[in-house]
Amino acid sequence: MSFPGIRGAGSVPGSGDMTGMSEAEHKMVKQMQAAMESCPVKSVISGGMGFALGGAFGLFMSSMSYDTPLSRQGQQLADLPLKEQLRRGFRDMGSRSYSSAKNFGIIGAIFAGTECCIESVSGVAQLAAFPEVLMMSAKYRAKSDLKNGIAAGCITGGALGAKAGPQAAAFGCAGFAAFSAAIDAFMRRQTD
Repeated sequence: MSFPGIRGAGSVPGSGDMTGMSEAEHKMVKQMQAAMESCPVKSVISGGMGFALGGAFGLFMSSMSYDTPLSRQGQQLADLPLKEQLRRGFRDMGSRSYSSAKNFGIIGAIFAGTECCIESVSGVAQLAAFPEVLMMSAKYRAKSDLKNGIAAGCITGGALGAKAGPQAAAFGCAGFAAFSAAIDAFMRRQTD
């Protein structure tokens, strides 16, 4: 039995084998591939995945932060009935998890969208008054290299730190760029 778009035993991975598909199915697959390669879709998917990962991370971290009965706040919490302690604990875990999820989602969406835009088009028109120059100066880069991640990290970190001032934006830019470079270098290294 053959399913549309599923490669058989003799087909080569990445060959785009679409035997057994009707013309409408073939067109639908091409449209889905084009949508998955667009910057807005990549940004939304990364934001959604960041939201999910941030929620899980926030839930874990909030469950690990507990108040000991030795502190004043912990003593007040320990004096409450068990049901009230659980209610307050779950409410705190939910709010921290949601806050972390929002932050991770925003970072994922900004980074993926910025990296996709940098990867797609490189170059800026120097003479914007002349449309012919604008059209000729836009070079379609279509490269996926280390520079894209570093630039996207810098833009993301700078944008997130901009509310706190120029120094925070500069540190955010440097920090995110360094982290992006480290992760990209690790992911792109040759396996021996």
